[in-house]
Amino acid sequence: MPFDRSIKIAPSILSADFANFGAEIRAIEAQGADWVHVDVMDGHFVPNLTFGPPAVKAFRPHVKTFMDVHLMIAPVDPYIEAYAEAGADMLTAHVEAGPHIHRTLQAIRAAGMKAGVALNPGTPAEAVRDLLPLADMVLVMTVNPGFGGQKFIDMTAKVRAVREMIGDREIHIQIDGGVDPVTAPLVAAAGADVLVAGSAVFRGGSVDRPEVYGANMKAIRDAIAAA
Repeated sequence: MPFDRSIKIAPSILSADFANFGAEIRAIEAQGADWVHVDVMDGHFVPNLTFGPPAVKAFRPHVKTFMDVHLMIAPVDPYIEAYAEAGADMLTAHVEAGPHIHRTLQAIRAAGMKAGVALNPGTPAEAVRDLLPLADMVLVMTVNPGFGGQKFIDMTAKVRAVREMIGDREIHIQIDGGVDPVTAPLVAAAGADVLVAGSAVFRGGSVDRPEVYGANMKAIRDAIAAA
């Protein structure tokens, strides 16, 4: 996938109908989703449990765009190969998940995936400076990870700092947490280009009413364009 800094919306299927993932993924893509975001939680690094490699493998045939797998787990390294085999296009690990994040990013790339590195709200932008040569994306969390539907934490200063560090390198900046038509323009103006949205995309819609997903995504794009 060629690199560009245009705004991309990556709906988090954590907010989808769990009994109907295949249809939900097809619906959001048909309605204009750029990426599909999969939140993996282990009940240890974060206080929740979600998708293992078999679930990601089951999602893969339905994803025609780009499957963006966000690992909120610790440790990460023992599972890299399994998520590669499951079909992840991008695998994102947290700076806070272990002492050897540099090696983790090396391993993700060696497994044939793009490598993302995530920062929790309490972690400064400076933590990724020495990782940028190995990163295809920096994920700035705008909630404390573990649950969907949380209130946005303003991290625009951190996003600007990361954007300045990146310079002309081909590295995306992703935002995850509380993205909606009000908050999306703030982070886009600061330099983010990939916006993860869960409830803001899925709210009010269903596989029988997928046009609501499209309208919700359009509302986010329109708010950014109008800002």
